Amino acid sequence: MSQPSTSKDPRTQEKKPPFHEGKQPPPGHEFEMKAKPDYGEDSYKGHGRLNGRTALVTGGDSGIGRAVALAFAREGADIAITYLSEHEDAAETRRVVEEAGRKAVLIPCDLTIPNDGARVVDETVKAFGRIDILVNNAAFQGEAVESFEELDAERVERAFRVNILAMFDFVRRALPHMKPGSAIINTASIQAYKPTGGILDYAATKGAIVTFTKGLAGDLIKRGIRVNAVAPGPVWTPLIVQSFDEEKISNFGKDSPMGRPAQPAELAPPFVFLACDESRYVNGEVLGVTGGKPLP
Repeated sequence: MSQPSTSKDPRTQEKKPPFHEGKQPPPGHEFEMKAKPDYGEDSYKGHGRLNGRTALVTGGDSGIGRAVALAFAREGADIAITYLSEHEDAAETRRVVEEAGRKAVLIPCDLTIPNDGARVVDETVKAFGRIDILVNNAAFQGEAVESFEELDAERVERAFRVNILAMFDFVRRALPHMKPGSAIINTASIQAYKPTGGILDYAATKGAIVTFTKGLAGDLIKRGIRVNAVAPGPVWTPLIVQSFDEEKISNFGKDSPMGRPAQPAELAPPFVFLACDESRYVNGEVLGVTGGKPLP
Protein backbone atom coordinates (compact mmCIF):
# COMPACT_ATOMS: atom_id res chain seq x y z
CA MET A 1 0.00 0.00 0.00
CA SER A 2 1.46 3.35 -1.02
CA GLN A 3 2.11 5.95 1.63
CA PRO A 4 0.41 9.37 1.41
CA SER A 5 2.60 12.08 -0.09
CA THR A 6 4.32 14.48 2.29
CA SER A 7 5.03 17.00 -0.48
CA LYS A 8 3.76 20.53 0.07
CA ASP A 9 2.85 23.23 -2.42
CA PRO A 10 5.68 25.81 -2.27
CA ARG A 11 3.27 28.59 -3.25
CA THR A 12 1.33 28.26 -0.01
CA GLN A 13 3.96 27.35 2.58
CA GLU A 14 4.69 30.95 3.59
CA LYS A 15 2.81 34.24 3.95
CA LYS A 16 1.31 35.78 0.82
CA PRO A 17 0.36 39.40 0.14
CA PRO A 18 -1.37 41.57 1.07
CA PHE A 19 0.88 42.49 3.98
CA HIS A 20 -0.69 44.93 6.44
CA GLU A 21 2.58 46.60 7.28
CA GLY A 22 3.43 50.25 7.81
CA LYS A 23 6.46 51.98 6.38
CA GLN A 24 9.49 52.33 8.66
CA PRO A 25 12.33 54.86 8.63
CA PRO A 26 15.80 53.50 7.80
CA PRO A 27 17.44 51.21 8.72
CA GLY A 28 14.27 49.19 9.43
CA HIS A 29 13.77 46.95 12.45
CA GLU A 30 12.47 43.41 12.33
CA PHE A 31 11.13 43.52 15.87
CA GLU A 32 8.77 46.34 14.85
CA MET A 33 7.29 44.48 11.88
CA LYS A 34 3.73 43.20 12.26
CA ALA A 35 4.09 40.44 9.69
CA LYS A 36 7.24 38.91 11.19
CA PRO A 37 9.65 37.37 8.70
CA ASP A 38 10.17 33.64 9.08
CA TYR A 39 13.87 33.11 9.72
CA GLY A 40 13.64 29.41 10.44
CA GLU A 41 13.49 29.27 14.23
CA ASP A 42 10.67 26.72 14.18
CA SER A 43 11.72 24.82 11.07
CA TYR A 44 15.46 24.70 10.38
CA LYS A 45 17.12 21.46 11.44
CA GLY A 46 20.87 21.14 11.42
CA HIS A 47 22.85 18.08 10.37
CA GLY A 48 26.36 18.94 11.56
CA ARG A 49 27.54 20.18 8.18
CA LEU A 50 29.58 23.02 9.74
CA ASN A 51 30.74 21.42 12.97
CA GLY A 52 33.73 23.17 14.48
CA ARG A 53 33.75 26.05 12.01
CA THR A 54 33.56 29.79 12.59
CA ALA A 55 31.67 32.29 10.49
CA LEU A 56 31.54 36.06 10.13
CA VAL A 57 28.14 37.22 8.86
CA THR A 58 27.75 40.90 8.02
CA GLY A 59 24.26 42.32 8.43
CA GLY A 60 23.33 39.36 10.61
CA ASP A 61 20.88 41.16 12.87
CA SER A 62 17.76 40.47 10.78
CA GLY A 63 16.39 39.20 7.49
CA ILE A 64 18.60 36.91 5.43
CA GLY A 65 21.57 37.48 7.74
CA ARG A 66 19.68 36.27 10.81
CA ALA A 67 18.36 33.22 8.98
CA VAL A 68 21.89 32.35 7.85
CA ALA A 69 23.31 32.84 11.34
CA LEU A 70 20.65 30.58 12.83
CA ALA A 71 21.18 27.88 10.20
CA PHE A 72 24.97 28.00 10.50
CA ALA A 73 24.71 27.72 14.30
CA ARG A 74 22.39 24.72 14.06
CA GLU A 75 24.90 23.18 11.65
CA GLY A 76 27.59 23.55 14.33
CA ALA A 77 29.32 26.89 13.65
CA ASP A 78 30.16 29.77 15.99
CA ILE A 79 29.08 33.12 14.58
CA ALA A 80 30.31 36.72 14.62
CA ILE A 81 27.54 39.10 13.55
CA THR A 82 27.88 42.68 12.37
CA TYR A 83 25.05 45.21 12.33
CA LEU A 84 24.60 48.98 12.17
CA SER A 85 22.43 50.09 15.09
CA GLU A 86 19.59 47.56 15.31
CA HIS A 87 20.48 46.41 18.83
CA GLU A 88 17.17 44.69 19.58
CA ASP A 89 17.27 42.70 16.36
CA ALA A 90 20.91 41.74 16.90
CA ALA A 91 20.12 40.53 20.42
CA GLU A 92 17.47 38.22 18.97
CA THR A 93 20.00 36.74 16.56
CA ARG A 94 22.41 36.16 19.42
CA ARG A 95 19.65 34.43 21.40
CA VAL A 96 18.87 31.88 18.69
CA VAL A 97 22.55 31.20 18.00
CA GLU A 98 23.26 30.59 21.67
CA GLU A 99 20.14 28.45 22.04
CA ALA A 100 21.63 26.27 19.30
CA GLY A 101 24.57 25.72 21.64
CA ARG A 102 27.02 27.89 19.72
CA LYS A 103 28.92 31.09 20.52
CA ALA A 104 27.74 34.44 19.18
CA VAL A 105 29.66 37.71 19.06
CA LEU A 106 27.84 40.94 18.17
CA ILE A 107 29.92 43.65 16.49
CA PRO A 108 28.21 46.97 15.67
CA CYS A 109 29.90 48.75 12.78
CA ASP A 110 29.27 51.40 10.16
CA LEU A 111 30.32 50.16 6.74
CA THR A 112 30.43 53.69 5.35
CA ILE A 113 33.59 54.16 7.42
CA PRO A 114 36.60 53.09 5.34
CA ASN A 115 38.62 50.24 6.83
CA ASP A 116 36.15 49.52 9.65
CA GLY A 117 36.47 45.90 8.50
CA ALA A 118 39.86 45.72 10.21
CA ARG A 119 38.27 46.17 13.64
CA VAL A 120 35.50 43.67 12.86
CA VAL A 121 37.93 41.02 11.68
CA ASP A 122 40.21 41.62 14.69
CA GLU A 123 37.29 41.12 17.09
CA THR A 124 36.19 37.97 15.26
CA VAL A 125 39.67 36.46 15.34
CA LYS A 126 40.10 37.45 18.99
CA ALA A 127 36.91 35.53 19.81
CA PHE A 128 37.38 32.47 17.59
CA GLY A 129 41.00 32.38 16.44
CA ARG A 130 40.23 32.18 12.72
CA ILE A 131 37.55 32.70 10.05
CA ASP A 132 36.33 29.66 8.10
CA ILE A 133 33.32 31.27 6.42
CA LEU A 134 32.82 34.91 5.44
CA VAL A 135 29.29 35.92 4.46
CA ASN A 136 29.20 39.40 2.90
CA ASN A 137 25.50 40.12 3.36
CA ALA A 138 25.11 43.66 4.75
CA ALA A 139 23.50 46.10 2.33
CA PHE A 140 22.11 49.60 2.03
CA GLN A 141 18.97 50.09 -0.05
CA GLY A 142 17.58 53.60 -0.13
CA GLU A 143 13.95 54.57 -0.52
CA ALA A 144 12.65 53.97 -4.04
CA VAL A 145 12.57 57.20 -6.07
CA GLU A 146 10.36 58.40 -8.91
CA SER A 147 13.08 59.77 -11.18
CA PHE A 148 16.75 59.13 -11.80
CA GLU A 149 17.70 62.68 -10.78
CA GLU A 150 16.68 61.89 -7.19
CA LEU A 151 19.58 59.44 -6.90
CA ASP A 152 22.04 62.05 -5.71
CA ALA A 153 25.79 61.53 -5.48
CA GLU A 154 25.78 61.12 -1.69
CA ARG A 155 23.26 58.30 -1.80
CA VAL A 156 25.00 56.51 -4.67
CA GLU A 157 28.33 56.73 -2.89
CA ARG A 158 26.82 55.33 0.31
CA ALA A 159 25.33 52.40 -1.60
CA PHE A 160 28.67 51.54 -3.15
CA ARG A 161 30.58 51.97 0.11
CA VAL A 162 28.28 49.65 2.06
CA ASN A 163 27.37 47.13 -0.61
CA ILE A 164 30.58 46.52 -2.55
CA LEU A 165 33.57 48.53 -1.26
CA ALA A 166 33.08 46.99 2.19
CA MET A 167 33.26 43.55 0.58
CA PHE A 168 36.70 44.35 -0.81
CA ASP A 169 37.76 45.48 2.67
CA PHE A 170 36.35 42.49 4.54
CA VAL A 171 37.89 39.98 2.17
CA ARG A 172 41.26 41.75 2.31
CA ARG A 173 41.22 41.72 6.12
CA ALA A 174 39.85 38.21 6.53
CA LEU A 175 42.14 36.36 4.09
CA PRO A 176 45.15 36.12 6.43
CA HIS A 177 42.90 34.23 8.85
CA MET A 178 41.37 31.85 6.28
CA LYS A 179 42.86 28.49 5.32
CA PRO A 180 42.28 26.07 2.43
CA GLY A 181 38.73 24.79 2.70
CA SER A 182 37.35 28.16 3.73
CA ALA A 183 34.44 29.74 1.88
CA ILE A 184 33.28 33.24 1.01
CA ILE A 185 29.62 33.80 0.14
CA ASN A 186 28.32 37.13 -1.15
CA THR A 187 24.69 38.24 -1.25
CA ALA A 188 23.86 39.46 -4.74
CA SER A 189 20.30 39.96 -6.05
CA ILE A 190 18.04 39.46 -9.02
CA GLN A 191 18.45 43.25 -9.26
CA ALA A 192 21.87 42.56 -10.79
CA TYR A 193 20.07 41.12 -13.82
CA LYS A 194 16.66 42.79 -13.79
CA PRO A 195 17.30 46.24 -12.25
CA THR A 196 14.55 48.52 -11.00
CA GLY A 197 15.00 52.19 -11.85
CA GLY A 198 13.79 53.45 -8.47
CA ILE A 199 16.64 51.67 -6.68
CA LEU A 200 19.19 51.74 -9.48
CA ASP A 201 22.05 52.60 -7.12
CA TYR A 202 21.35 49.40 -5.17
CA ALA A 203 20.92 47.35 -8.36
CA ALA A 204 24.23 48.63 -9.75
CA THR A 205 26.07 47.49 -6.62
CA LYS A 206 24.52 44.04 -6.95
CA GLY A 207 25.80 43.82 -10.52
CA ALA A 208 29.24 44.71 -9.19
CA ILE A 209 28.94 41.95 -6.58
CA VAL A 210 28.35 39.36 -9.29
CA THR A 211 31.51 40.47 -11.11
CA PHE A 212 33.43 40.64 -7.83
CA THR A 213 32.37 37.09 -6.97
CA LYS A 214 33.38 35.57 -10.28
CA GLY A 215 36.73 37.35 -10.44
CA LEU A 216 37.61 36.64 -6.82
CA ALA A 217 36.69 32.97 -7.17
CA GLY A 218 39.22 32.45 -9.94
CA ASP A 219 41.94 34.06 -7.87
CA LEU A 220 41.31 32.54 -4.44
CA ILE A 221 40.80 28.96 -5.55
CA LYS A 222 44.59 28.97 -5.99
CA ARG A 223 44.65 29.13 -2.18
CA GLY A 224 41.93 26.50 -1.75
CA ILE A 225 39.27 29.10 -0.87
CA ARG A 226 35.95 29.01 -2.73
CA VAL A 227 33.86 32.11 -3.52
CA ASN A 228 30.20 32.01 -4.54
CA ALA A 229 27.11 34.20 -4.35
CA VAL A 230 23.41 33.84 -3.70
CA ALA A 231 21.05 36.02 -5.75
CA PRO A 232 17.67 36.31 -4.02
CA GLY A 233 14.50 37.48 -5.68
CA PRO A 234 11.93 39.31 -3.53
CA VAL A 235 12.49 38.52 0.17
CA TRP A 236 10.35 39.72 3.09
CA THR A 237 12.79 41.62 5.33
CA PRO A 238 13.10 45.00 7.10
CA LEU A 239 14.82 46.28 3.94
CA ILE A 240 11.42 46.26 2.24
CA VAL A 241 9.47 48.25 4.82
CA GLN A 242 12.08 51.01 4.87
CA SER A 243 12.46 51.26 1.08
CA PHE A 244 8.97 51.32 -0.46
CA ASP A 245 5.62 53.02 -0.01
CA GLU A 246 2.77 51.24 1.73
CA GLU A 247 1.11 50.10 -1.50
CA LYS A 248 4.30 48.43 -2.69
CA ILE A 249 4.86 46.92 0.75
CA SER A 250 1.32 45.55 0.83
CA ASN A 251 1.71 43.80 -2.53
CA PHE A 252 5.38 42.89 -2.21
CA GLY A 253 6.21 39.69 -4.06
CA LYS A 254 2.78 39.37 -5.65
CA ASP A 255 4.29 39.45 -9.14
CA SER A 256 6.57 36.50 -8.38
CA PRO A 257 5.74 33.24 -10.18
CA MET A 258 5.11 31.90 -6.67
CA GLY A 259 2.66 34.72 -5.97
CA ARG A 260 4.58 35.64 -2.83
CA PRO A 261 8.02 36.76 -1.66
CA ALA A 262 10.55 34.40 -0.18
CA GLN A 263 10.99 34.31 3.56
CA PRO A 264 14.53 34.52 4.98
CA ALA A 265 14.28 30.89 6.10
CA GLU A 266 14.10 29.88 2.43
CA LEU A 267 17.42 31.61 1.71
CA ALA A 268 19.42 29.97 4.50
CA PRO A 269 19.79 26.46 2.98
CA PRO A 270 21.57 27.73 -0.17
CA PHE A 271 24.08 29.54 2.05
CA VAL A 272 24.62 26.38 4.08
CA PHE A 273 25.17 24.40 0.88
CA LEU A 274 27.77 26.85 -0.41
CA ALA A 275 29.53 26.94 2.97
CA CYS A 276 29.81 23.21 3.54
CA ASP A 277 32.02 20.51 2.02
CA GLU A 278 29.16 19.09 -0.04
CA SER A 279 29.63 21.99 -2.48
CA ARG A 280 33.40 21.64 -2.67
CA TYR A 281 33.40 21.64 -6.50
CA VAL A 282 31.15 24.71 -6.74
CA ASN A 283 33.15 27.89 -7.26
CA GLY A 284 32.44 31.24 -8.91
CA GLU A 285 28.72 30.51 -9.16
CA VAL A 286 25.68 32.70 -8.54
CA LEU A 287 22.88 30.61 -7.07
CA GLY A 288 19.52 32.16 -7.89
CA VAL A 289 16.77 31.86 -5.28
CA THR A 290 14.13 33.82 -7.13
CA GLY A 291 10.91 31.85 -6.98
CA GLY A 292 11.02 31.22 -10.72
CA LYS A 293 12.28 34.48 -12.18
CA PRO A 294 15.15 33.29 -14.41
CA LEU A 295 18.67 34.63 -14.16
CA PRO A 296 20.59 34.96 -17.46
